[in-house]
Amino acid sequence: MDGMSTDTKKITMLGLGAMGAAVARSWLSAGYELTVWNRTASRAEPLAAEGAKAAASAAEAVAASPLVVVCLLDDASVEEALADADLTGKDLVNLTTGTPEQARARAAWAAGRGAARYLDGGIMAVPPMIGVPESGGYVFYSGSGELFEEAQKALSVPAGARYVGEDPGSAALHDVALLSAMTGMFAGVSHAFALMRGTDVPPSGFAALLVEWLTAMAGYTHGVAAQLESGDYTLGVTSNLAMMVQGNATLLRTAEERGVSAELITPFTALMERRLADGHPDEGTTGVIDLLRS
Repeated sequence: MDGMSTDTKKITMLGLGAMGAAVARSWLSAGYELTVWNRTASRAEPLAAEGAKAAASAAEAVAASPLVVVCLLDDASVEEALADADLTGKDLVNLTTGTPEQARARAAWAAGRGAARYLDGGIMAVPPMIGVPESGGYVFYSGSGELFEEAQKALSVPAGARYVGEDPGSAALHDVALLSAMTGMFAGVSHAFALMRGTDVPPSGFAALLVEWLTAMAGYTHGVAAQLESGDYTLGVTSNLAMMVQGNATLLRTAEERGVSAELITPFTALMERRLADGHPDEGTTGVIDLLRS
């Protein structure tokens, strides 16, 4: 058996936006028998031309396959789309972006509707990365470990498949945590470019420096992990909090001199000041995490 335990080559895909269509197309290219549905029926036409079966309703699409994959706008759309579908005995994989609590509630909802097993997914890719193994895209999955094991080959066709535990909310939490880190990085990049605007340095030249610097600094995350696991926030510290808070004054004054708002970085510098004021001058920045959770 090379996929789902019941019928390894039959999959239903609900939702054919940019991501859903890319996922569906990857299964078609790999030879899977695919039934598709989308609220706007015209979006199914290109896939039907490529060999998919277009269902007239979500309920019809669900009935066609043992494995039902959902990739819709939001959690409410999932419930609405499946309102009239018979989920009895079906394996449900939900790739719709949502929160951990929404994933847990949706897993319970699916079980209450008779679904056999449930997986929630967090897609760490954009549509052009789907079906392209060398792109590095992957999907976090959580929920039924049994279903993941049986369906892993099929789930790995669109992108790499990474299982992160039986808690249905775990995939969404991993997804949001990584996206939150990315958002913080984007904020720092935006501030840096704002500082450099109006200089003789071309953006492309500065971008090369920025990528080099951020890549070199990425190892900081391993240090944070080591400190959290040891409970010693001074472990391996080379630039302590007292030094960094003092240096932050230069960052803020430079922004003022350049006519650049510091609103993207002041929330973090303010937390560093609070941690220092609490009496932790020899730490790095790991203690800020405790402030966020207090």
